[in-house]
Amino acid sequence: MKDDAWQSDKEYMSYVSDLLNTREVQQLGNYIQHHSSTRLIHCINVSYESYKIAKRFNLDARSTARGGLLHDLFYYDWRITKFRLGSHAYMHPRIALRNAEKITDLNDRERDIITKHMWGLTLSKPKYAESVIVSLVDDYDAIREYFTPKYRNIKKIFESR
Repeated sequence: MKDDAWQSDKEYMSYVSDLLNTREVQQLGNYIQHHSSTRLIHCINVSYESYKIAKRFNLDARSTARGGLLHDLFYYDWRITKFRLGSHAYMHPRIALRNAEKITDLNDRERDIITKHMWGLTLSKPKYAESVIVSLVDDYDAIREYFTPKYRNIKKIFESR
């Protein structure tokens, strides 16, 4: 994906610009997510890619875009912060939902997207296809974000020979 393609997609922006303009969403730019990306960039990437898939399959693209953008709306370093009552995989979707509900009204689909995006680890099955899409795109994007810098380093080593 072209890094800024989402910004010129008028339909996508009509769905998420109100959220992107909040201090709460912008704060995600202060947190590293998967080594090579901020949480804000990660959430935008997951949101936009999921939106395009939902749109292609005539699903609820608006809820997918909004739920995808808010799926990781939490403000701590998940590699450091530990919970007594559950793992980060279990806790952060609930925290993200609570934070999202403070800044916007959510529909059932958006709530499901946020709370079930870790269903592979939490065994909390998604109710909607849009939730499955966001979860799968989130997994793909996390892997891409983690391995992209490693790939670049390996490529540089081989190119210098």
